[in-house]
Amino acid sequence: MLISASQMEEGTGLFPEQELGGISLLEDADELKSLESEVEGLALEAEEDAASGSCCPVEEADANTQASTKPTTATDRHQTLRLQRDLSYVDKVHEEKDLFIQKTRAELCASRQRVDFIIRQQENVAAEMAVAKAAGNTAAAGRLQAGYYRLRSELDSERQLESKITSVLQESENDMWHIEIEQGKLEAVRKFLQEEVAATGQHLQAQAAKQLCREKAVSRKVERSRLLRIRKAMHGQKELGLRHQQLVEDAQKNHRVAVRFLKASLGRIRERERKAETESREHLQRRMEAVLALKTDITANRETLRKFQAWGQARARLAEQKAQAEKEAILAQDGDAFKHLSHQRRRQELEAQRQAFEEEQKLRRLEIVARILKEEAEEENRKKKQPPAPKPPARLTLRDKTWGYISDLCEGAPAAVRSICPLEPEHPAHPTATRLVQAISSESVQGDPGAAVSPEGDTLAQPEIPGLWDEEERPHQAPREEAERERVGGAALDGALLARTTERPRHGLVRRQPASGHEFRGHPFSSKPGLLHFKDFDVGKVYKKKITLVNATCTINFCKLVGVEEHLRDFVRVDFNPPGLLSAGMSCDVLVTFKPMVNKDLEGSVSFLAQTGEFSVPLKCSTKKCCLSLDKKLIDFGSYVVGQTASRTVTLTNAGGLGTRFKFLPTSEAWEQEPSASVLKTGSFLIYEDKGLYEKVVPSLSDQQPEGTKSSLTDGQSQREPGKPGSRDLGEGLPAEPERTILTPVTEMPPCEEQTEITLGEITEGDIAPFASIRVPIIFTPVIPGEVQANFKVTFKNQQCPTLYFRATGVAIDVPVWVPKSNVDLKICMYDRLYQDSILVHSRSKAALRLKFEVCKELRGHMELLPQTGYVQAMSSYSVQLKFKPRHSLPEDAGKYFDKEGRVLEAPMAIWVADQVKPVGFTVHAIVTTSDLELSPSEVDFGHCTIYEAVRTQVTLRNHSLLPQEFGFVGLPKFVDIQPSDGFGTVQPLESLLLDVLFQPPKAGAYSFELVCKSEINRPPSALCRQFKVSCRAVGVHPPLELSQHQIKFRATALYDTSVATLYVVNSHISTNALTHSVPRIGAGGASPVGPTSFEFLLPPGAPLTISPSVGTLLPGKRCLVQVAFRPVLPEEEVCREALQALSREAENKFHKDTATQRRDLRRQSNPMRLPNRERLFRTSSSQDSELQRQELNASCNERQVAQAALARAFGGKFDKFVVPCVVATGDIKDEKETEPMSFSPHNTLYLELWCPAVAPSLVVLSDKGKTSFNFGDVAVGHRGLKKVSIQNICPEDLTVEFSLLNPNGPFVLLNPFSRLQAGEVQVLVLCFSPQESVRAQETLDVVSKRGTLTLTLVGTGLASTVTCSIEGGVLDMGYVIARESVSATFKLQNSSALPTKFSMRLDSLAPRRGRDQPLPQFLASRAPRTDSVGTQNYNGQSVFSVVPIEGVIDPGRAQDFTVTFSPDHESLYFSDRLQVLLFDKKVSHQILLKGAAREHMMFVEGGDPLDVPVESLTVTPALDPERREEAEELKPILVTLDYVQLDTDTPAPPATRKLQVGCIRTTQLSPKKTVEFSLDSTVALQQKGFSIEPSRGIVERGQTKAISISWTPTADFDPDHPLMASALLQLRGDVKETYKVLFVAQVVSGS
Repeated sequence: MLISASQMEEGTGLFPEQELGGISLLEDADELKSLESEVEGLALEAEEDAASGSCCPVEEADANTQASTKPTTATDRHQTLRLQRDLSYVDKVHEEKDLFIQKTRAELCASRQRVDFIIRQQENVAAEMAVAKAAGNTAAAGRLQAGYYRLRSELDSERQLESKITSVLQESENDMWHIEIEQGKLEAVRKFLQEEVAATGQHLQAQAAKQLCREKAVSRKVERSRLLRIRKAMHGQKELGLRHQQLVEDAQKNHRVAVRFLKASLGRIRERERKAETESREHLQRRMEAVLALKTDITANRETLRKFQAWGQARARLAEQKAQAEKEAILAQDGDAFKHLSHQRRRQELEAQRQAFEEEQKLRRLEIVARILKEEAEEENRKKKQPPAPKPPARLTLRDKTWGYISDLCEGAPAAVRSICPLEPEHPAHPTATRLVQAISSESVQGDPGAAVSPEGDTLAQPEIPGLWDEEERPHQAPREEAERERVGGAALDGALLARTTERPRHGLVRRQPASGHEFRGHPFSSKPGLLHFKDFDVGKVYKKKITLVNATCTINFCKLVGVEEHLRDFVRVDFNPPGLLSAGMSCDVLVTFKPMVNKDLEGSVSFLAQTGEFSVPLKCSTKKCCLSLDKKLIDFGSYVVGQTASRTVTLTNAGGLGTRFKFLPTSEAWEQEPSASVLKTGSFLIYEDKGLYEKVVPSLSDQQPEGTKSSLTDGQSQREPGKPGSRDLGEGLPAEPERTILTPVTEMPPCEEQTEITLGEITEGDIAPFASIRVPIIFTPVIPGEVQANFKVTFKNQQCPTLYFRATGVAIDVPVWVPKSNVDLKICMYDRLYQDSILVHSRSKAALRLKFEVCKELRGHMELLPQTGYVQAMSSYSVQLKFKPRHSLPEDAGKYFDKEGRVLEAPMAIWVADQVKPVGFTVHAIVTTSDLELSPSEVDFGHCTIYEAVRTQVTLRNHSLLPQEFGFVGLPKFVDIQPSDGFGTVQPLESLLLDVLFQPPKAGAYSFELVCKSEINRPPSALCRQFKVSCRAVGVHPPLELSQHQIKFRATALYDTSVATLYVVNSHISTNALTHSVPRIGAGGASPVGPTSFEFLLPPGAPLTISPSVGTLLPGKRCLVQVAFRPVLPEEEVCREALQALSREAENKFHKDTATQRRDLRRQSNPMRLPNRERLFRTSSSQDSELQRQELNASCNERQVAQAALARAFGGKFDKFVVPCVVATGDIKDEKETEPMSFSPHNTLYLELWCPAVAPSLVVLSDKGKTSFNFGDVAVGHRGLKKVSIQNICPEDLTVEFSLLNPNGPFVLLNPFSRLQAGEVQVLVLCFSPQESVRAQETLDVVSKRGTLTLTLVGTGLASTVTCSIEGGVLDMGYVIARESVSATFKLQNSSALPTKFSMRLDSLAPRRGRDQPLPQFLASRAPRTDSVGTQNYNGQSVFSVVPIEGVIDPGRAQDFTVTFSPDHESLYFSDRLQVLLFDKKVSHQILLKGAAREHMMFVEGGDPLDVPVESLTVTPALDPERREEAEELKPILVTLDYVQLDTDTPAPPATRKLQVGCIRTTQLSPKKTVEFSLDSTVALQQKGFSIEPSRGIVERGQTKAISISWTPTADFDPDHPLMASALLQLRGDVKETYKVLFVAQVVSGS
């Protein structure tokens, strides 16, 4: 007790005695009084201010709205700021006073506790002193009396201190009441300040609204003036934009065409040179022939000139005579001869002009015909090179329309284009071309010139041959059509009669209708609708509309259909049944059917005839058009600070019925469309406002006109001038072009630098549907201060839609405040210590700015910026104080700003400037560390230990700081030792030291002590060193058996999870000699015998516990480790009950459904008496089903798992406490008989208390009804099967989740592990089963959390897919084929696996990357052997080899047939390709090399040594004419090398043998010869040199080959050092004759 009293003397409280002296308390009291006086002064000032300004709110409320918006003066603002500062100071004093009162109350409570404790100590000392006096122990009594006096003095001092603290607390509470009273007085001032701030804000808002209205008015005026200027230049800008776009696209297209033609011309250089040489020879020959013909023509033309001169002189004389006679006749009649002659001369001039115009038209037609013929020739050449593409049957080409138009001109028809029926495929020539050529040839200007000079046919010249000109002139016969027109027209009388006859019926029908004395005038019938409009029609579709005709007259009338106009009869059909006489107001219906055949707007009317006259209903047919517009032409973003982002939208609206593709882009960029988008960009050379002929020509031109035609038309048109006759239109009926746009090629200028501050959003291009709108965002991100402007345009794929333009403007404002030091580095900081730094803020603004310093909310408890609000003056700087005191909760509070691994803190700070959206930021960097030393484990249980042994355990000392620390274990008991270095040393940063703690009790008893470790790093003054402790406990007794621990508290264990605890059973009794040492005893009895001691743990029945071992025997001095496992489970009866209930519900639902169905069936039957019997049968069957379900429940694990998962999810938790007795018996349990129980002593029984809390599992499976076993089924090897498992965290806290490690080489893989699962969150685990072999696999996946473990069982079976191919060796040789013919071969794939196998075929020649990564040929790249499987290919671009089918599925055990077709288009011996068989689009099962050869003729020879490379040249070898083939025939070499092997033995060596194969190709072509004959000459000479050839000649049938065997044996005079060389000619005769020169090279080689 004295030791406790001394410890109380040394203990310190919240207010130690030296700190709670009178001086410190008086100073605090004085300070509180001074604060109270300051608060009272502030309260008086606030009352005065409130009195002077309190009327302001009242006056504002009574005056009117003008007073509320009255601006405040500088004095008022200064007064308001002073009041706010005073109120803040009062609140601060209140908080400090409150904190002081709380501390004082805590110290008063502590003082009272010490007083009570000292009183109890006095009572104990007094009792002990009485006992000592009674025992006569004077020394002890004196010592206790001195202690009693000292306790009494301490009690007096404590009571004095308590009275002082009580007085100070009362004074402080009184001061607190005064402060609260003053705060109540200042509530009115506080309210006034709030109202003042609100009024100031309203005034500022009103001023801002007025200013905004003025600015908007000015902006509207400026906008109107700008729009007026824009409208004036809009038309010019659109035209310029279209022209620029078309020029740029033309230049790009021309560039691409030029590049393509340049590449093509490189391969035709030699051909052109050869053609040029041939043409030069022909040109010289033609010139010689022309010279000779010229001489002949000169001689013949002399006679013609003489004849023309005679004709001219005769005509002049006759004209003079005729003119003189007419003049005399006119003068005789007193007429004006001069006037008559002038009129006659004028008529002659007009006739001459007419003839000149006709000649010009003829020349023009000839030019067009020549161009069309040239285009036909070019198209024929193009069609020969390319496969013919199918043409639409109802589509008219430009050539057909042009031919029809020209033929109509030649026949005198009107200029309108007639519709020409499509040509049949088997008629390649145009029917109108022959008629056109005939018409032109009949009107050729190269005929007899006399036809133009002398139309009468009389002449005065004499021919050189008498009688040549004596034939009578043949009368001119008019064409048949003109004669027919003359007959139809007739004379004037016939025309009058025809008109009178036509009008006669109408005069009988049309008559006047008087009504009420007045004649009816106007339309007799009114139509509903008034305008028949077919809008947005499609060509080829049929449209029907009905109109209603209402009799608008006042009497009976009738209606008769007259018809539609001429140009609408091909498209419009009117169905009208005349209703007869209609009364006034009656109506009739007319059905109008419109079937458009051309994409053209049509207008006309449907005419009817009524009794009062003719009337019509207007008809209009309009095509689909685009009507595009923008909702705004100017986007003004306004002013934004640099770094902000603003977005506006512009809406593109299509009000038409035709959609198109659009693209938003800056004005400086161009839209590169597809080359086929618009052909008229380069090919159209005429622009008409009248959409007559070219509305029909342009669509066909854009679809079918070839490139060569387009370029020729463009070139031909560009060479003409507008003023020359050659530039006239195609027909006289077409109007002249009002304004011609001359296109000149321009160079595309590079676009200017793109504007990055105003950009387009994500949607920049796309398709706009009819009657739709699209919103496109425009984003403004200012980067550089200043005004920003960007121009954009909207282009469309439809060239009829003009380009739309709009503009966006914005102003970027620079940030007025910045921090020169954006990164503040606080170096290394430690927890619970204060660090400070100064932050300097600069302002470039010309006005004072209000700053608000903000710390991110995660660090507000650790970091502070003071002051939080401040004002920086104009062009000045401001300093703010940064205080950083990290707490231990910093890693959790900071979140993403703190790196837990590197312990680095990066804290973003924000400085908010008034009226500025974007804050000014800077970052605070610090490395936060701790000074803690961690000792693990924190508790050490040494267990039960005898006095003869020591217990050693290991303690880990870890330094969590980034600095080294010195440590030392002090105050250790004598029975504890720490090694190494006796527990002293230095631990480096983040280092862990392993220390050994040794415990050896000196005697029996219970021990409990602590290991204290101290460090001196960063030790504050007047404070103790930091202490780190480890609690230790031990038991040193001598019972027969001891348990290391008697109580085990399990953690909260989830259902079907396991928690394990361990303990020891020790036998420490080794001797019964009580004189030398303490011995085990039972109470006051004797010592226990030394020997084997047995024990047994008796578990309660039904307890979810397992103890291993539960029974055992311990020898003296031994101990046994015992493990206790706790695994909570649900009761089996409850699981079965839940499963039965689920089955019952399911069966009941099924029974109700079946009952309802059968009752409906019974109602349909005639006998209703059978219903009760059937119901009894239903009930019996249902009861039998339920009994069967109960019987089968034990065998059905599926229902059990579902019920178990449902109960586990709804489990509410359970806590059980079990006391397990451990009985002890002397002796070995093995020596006892099985029938006789052990003699356990109840006094030696040990008890183990177990606390077992069971909770619901924190993680449950949601998918598949909560099952934890997942079967992937059968999966093919190399593929994978996926299963998704939904896991939910049903506990109220977030969990950190870990997963057990699956077999790295196994087939199961977890694809998406996660580390954290929030409360109530559901995560989906994706499990993959990808077997690599045929095996059945099973693994378990544990999902581990701190609240339990969830075990998932994974099961799957892998099956290998086996596919065999019928081709052996992997090579399929197609043999020889005639070029441009084909041959086929088949093979099979057999599926031997148990799974359906998906296959796909892939040719290397059609691989997607082959065209891009094609290397150089092998003979150009290197000398390495050729490994490329793709050989020669067709010239037409089609694949040489094709396979059918290319993909599919082969069922298990089935086979699939494949057909490979070899179709070469030219002669070559090196056609090859590689066919790959892919299984499941991944695995290459087989690779088949396809080979083939093609010949132009039916014979071939193979064998011999190769003399060329297996890669075909890129140049095309021109084929020779058959007539010149024999002249240019060259001998084809064949090299045959024979190696005679000379053996070392005396046995003769076999002759060297080679073979040549001569074959005849089977073909479908007609050929006069069905076989191939071959013959080899010079056989006699070859036999003399040792060669033997069999056979030397023969015949080969079609589809067969014959071998020529060549053997060589060296002759006696053969020189082995020089190879033997010989040659012979091999001739093949089939459809042609071919000759091969066979070179034989023989040599002798030594055999090994």
